[in-house]
Amino acid sequence: MKKLMLAAGLSAALLMPSLSQAATYKIDTQGAHAFIQFKIQHLGYSWLLGRFNTFDGQFEYDAKAPEKSAIEVTIETASLDSNHAERDKHLKGSDFLDVSKFPQSTFKSTGFKSTGAGEGVLTGDFTLHGVTKSISFPVKMIGEGKDPWGGYRAGFEGKTKLKLSDYGIDYNLGPASTSVEIGLFIEGIRQ
Repeated sequence: MKKLMLAAGLSAALLMPSLSQAATYKIDTQGAHAFIQFKIQHLGYSWLLGRFNTFDGQFEYDAKAPEKSAIEVTIETASLDSNHAERDKHLKGSDFLDVSKFPQSTFKSTGFKSTGAGEGVLTGDFTLHGVTKSISFPVKMIGEGKDPWGGYRAGFEGKTKLKLSDYGIDYNLGPASTSVEIGLFIEGIRQ
């Protein structure tokens, strides 16, 4: 689950449009304008949706050189929230995230390739459950501009699908539940 979320978050941050000049943006977690969500099938009969409530990071973007875009995100795995305390306890335990042993999941970009205005493919190293793998996923810019408080913001989204066993998570919930979808919806404040 962490994998998908991180991937999504990083993707969104790297898709800033060409209206901005090179800048660093802090992900707006304080104002709750950024989300890392996950979606996985439960036994193949329904969907389990959730999110990570605590994460932080920043991204950089230069409209004149989007290939130099970069993002870093750190997720506190114990902040997993599926809106059900007993299920959360199980997901945080040794069958899945094992948050006492692996308290953080991270994503650090290694490259970005533009595929059009405000769109591209983000590549980076994603660490979950103590395993680091290179992943790539599409990202898209949502928008950018001045905010009512005198700041400047940019927003992105990215989604990916991760195979849990690639990260050493092999608890059997059936063949439909071997992968998790991660979505990152990021709004950053220019520093």
